Amino acid sequence: MPSILTSRDGPVLRLTLNRPEVRNAFDEQLIAALTAAAAEAAEDRTLRAVVLGGNGKTFCAGADIGWMSKAIAYTQRENLSDAEDLSRMLERLDTLALPLVGRIHGAALGGGVGLAAVCDIVVAAEDAVFALSEVKLGIVPAVVAPYVLRKIGVSAARELFLTGARFSAARAKEIGLVHEIVPVEDLDAAIGRRLTEILSAGPKAVGIAKALIREIAGANPRDVIGLTTNTIASQRVSEEGQEGLLAFLEKRKPHWIA
Repeated sequence: MPSILTSRDGPVLRLTLNRPEVRNAFDEQLIAALTAAAAEAAEDRTLRAVVLGGNGKTFCAGADIGWMSKAIAYTQRENLSDAEDLSRMLERLDTLALPLVGRIHGAALGGGVGLAAVCDIVVAAEDAVFALSEVKLGIVPAVVAPYVLRKIGVSAARELFLTGARFSAARAKEIGLVHEIVPVEDLDAAIGRRLTEILSAGPKAVGIAKALIREIAGANPRDVIGLTTNTIASQRVSEEGQEGLLAFLEKRKPHWIA
């Protein structure tokens, strides 16, 4: 059985974690499959968005118990290699030029929170549960930390990293990990509304905007004047920018909207 299910709906790719028997927990195969899927999506110029979800009752329960049990006997070097694989997967997802939409239901624990953190837009079921539970096992949420910290901030991280406490979808929204909460039966409709908004925007503009956020986050505005002014000037004279501005002035849809 494949660790990841992929399906295509026009310009939208759906990646579904497919280990429901272990609540979609990570192991080497799932990490490798998701890394490869992200790399393949990055090369597909016909895609406009990616939706990341989980098969079964849970989005992702973090690390697989069997995988963790092997790590007990691993050397420092072997543990480092495992961690590097996970880090590479998160980085590939995080740097996709495409919008990545998270569909969270059931639970997102440990690395599952990391997956939510690398998504640009996260829609969660109202009964979803989250936790950075690594410290409960005497380990640390280290590899996911840069992505989660960027999303939830230092104050929430100090509480949740250090306690491993579970928290609700409402709390996840309050701290910025989740953007919208809906009843579980409305998840797909909510995702559909988000995709409609994404597909109404210029594809290249979306990718440039996503990269710009990474480059200027936390910077002094004065230090990035060159980058921001050159970015807007270049996009205004680009084919896509010209088409978008003309469509607006001519009161018509730009060509990228079907």
